[in-house]
Amino acid sequence: MAQVLLAHLYEQASPQSLALILLLFLIAVHLAMPRSRAEKLLSKLPSPPFKLPIMGHLHLIGSLPHRSLCDLARNHGPDVMLLRLGTVPTLVVSSPRAAKAVLRTHDHHFASRPHSAVANILFNGSTDVAFAPYGDYWRQTRKVVTTHLLTSRKVRSNRAAREQEVRLVLARVRAAAAARMAVDLSEVFSFFANDIVCQAVVGRFPREEGRNKLFREMLETNAKLLGGFNLDDYFPSLARLNLVSAKAVKHKKRWDDLLDDLIDKHASKTANDEEEEDFIDVLLSVQQEYNLTRENIKAILMDMFEAGTDTTYIALDYAMAELMRKPQAMTKLQAEVRRCAAKGKEMVTEEDLSSMSYLKAVMKESMRLHAPGPLLIPHFSTADCDVEGYTIPSGTRVVLNVWAMGRDPTCWENAEDFMPERFLEEGMDAASDFQGNDFRFLPFGSGRRICPAINFTTATFEIILANLIYHFNWELPPGSTGINMTESFGMDVHRKENLLLMPCLAQDV
Repeated sequence: MAQVLLAHLYEQASPQSLALILLLFLIAVHLAMPRSRAEKLLSKLPSPPFKLPIMGHLHLIGSLPHRSLCDLARNHGPDVMLLRLGTVPTLVVSSPRAAKAVLRTHDHHFASRPHSAVANILFNGSTDVAFAPYGDYWRQTRKVVTTHLLTSRKVRSNRAAREQEVRLVLARVRAAAAARMAVDLSEVFSFFANDIVCQAVVGRFPREEGRNKLFREMLETNAKLLGGFNLDDYFPSLARLNLVSAKAVKHKKRWDDLLDDLIDKHASKTANDEEEEDFIDVLLSVQQEYNLTRENIKAILMDMFEAGTDTTYIALDYAMAELMRKPQAMTKLQAEVRRCAAKGKEMVTEEDLSSMSYLKAVMKESMRLHAPGPLLIPHFSTADCDVEGYTIPSGTRVVLNVWAMGRDPTCWENAEDFMPERFLEEGMDAASDFQGNDFRFLPFGSGRRICPAINFTTATFEIILANLIYHFNWELPPGSTGINMTESFGMDVHRKENLLLMPCLAQDV
């Protein structure tokens, strides 16, 4: 009888109705099955009581999930909390102690990634570095990236490119200052970070082709697709219906066209070409050694563009916004930068940066309050292990709310205030850094999956912010009532409104 009814519904229903019917059927079957050992273990974890059929706790997650999860954790699990997001059990980690258990004590059990339908499409079966499952392939690709693009030595070797990009930014801002026009610093930071990445990954990247803007647009679409609500991620049983948005497939085709063209041009280089070796050249040279396909190379390249651009630009945007909201901090930073860099310099150089302790504190404080990826990329357990007195079964999705940890009032004095002084030598948190050792402060994560781009981001952040502070004084545009700090959530979190400021050429430098 049930089969006849389902057959009739299949003939009459629309695809959307069919999906809903199948979902209801699968849930009914799931509920009728005896509870597994994993379910019994999960049931012991603290969890909000307001769970709906089918949806689970999805209705409790608002438009800013990092804030929703923080509020839920305060009421239902300050360290760990179980949420049912659709049919997917998700462990939310909100305290430094629990984060240490996941990212250090049991790091080898939590180093993998859960299935992501969109990542599988965009990154050719998740064969990039960020979304690849933990294993030999991931270890090899991460080694390639860290060794040939993101080591301290390699970052230093890109100094000339960074300084050239800074000169271009300064010329643009000087022109705006002369015309008494506002500058969209959000756009400036975004394109600056993207151009630096392009220089390192692709080599010279002529702006005349307009490709830097194309890259920026494509990265924004990536973030929207990866950070959006994807039904397959919360109801894996529906994956066979192929409900993933056709937009992801279409967007992937655009990436293929662009990256295939770049790879072909690099592959056709001759020995007489005098262009400096870039990361695409490196990937092609080690392709056979690491058994990389062209699809693997494209996935890795997309990763580098995404991670290298957004983290830096978001950190810069928030830092400048906070400095404008705290004039005393801006004044202190200006005094330091102008003291450490000789008067009359064309630009602040990387040698000058080493003595700028307040600049480094500003970067830390900006990332403490505004981690670009407030929930990081989810982890996935591959074995049972104990966290905070609970046994977490294999196959559990894990989300680390580093935004909540960075603002935990039990860990930080005046946790909601922008206070770079806390990271100075005499400050209460002077020993803290974002290298993954202080589990209160994890903007780049920790453990095996820590973001390898810390050196790259730091160098890019410091050189541009120091120069903008050295050469210009900054004001809000006429008629502005202040800086809107409203957030927009996606793969990363950034301010919803662009940062428009008036530059005024400093007369005393």
